[in-house]
Amino acid sequence: MEKEKERFSALSLFLREKPAKLLLALGTTGKKAKYVSTLSKEINCTYSHSVRLLDEFKKFGLVKFMKVSRVKYIELTEEGKDLMLQLEGIIRKLSKLNTTEIKNKGK
Repeated sequence: MEKEKERFSALSLFLREKPAKLLLALGTTGKKAKYVSTLSKEINCTYSHSVRLLDEFKKFGLVKFMKVSRVKYIELTEEGKDLMLQLEGIIRKLSKLNTTEIKNKGK
């Protein structure tokens, strides 16, 4: 029962716009870690909401935090990178479907 609850929680998290954008923004960093404030600006989200989402990502083992001096950096784990790539693929496919639908309506 607990496993099912966790799976539903992860599903509801990533089927929202801001968490998906945040995961994708983390993936565009290449090998560099990012600041929370930079990520917040990239996805047009408040700092506090970004921190809350990142804490959720950490619970699922998708990100790791590194503190250097007073600055906190965020980086995707291998599991996070894998999920980001899969999400990117889904978005690409959905975009193609949407484009196809628009073209068909015009005919």
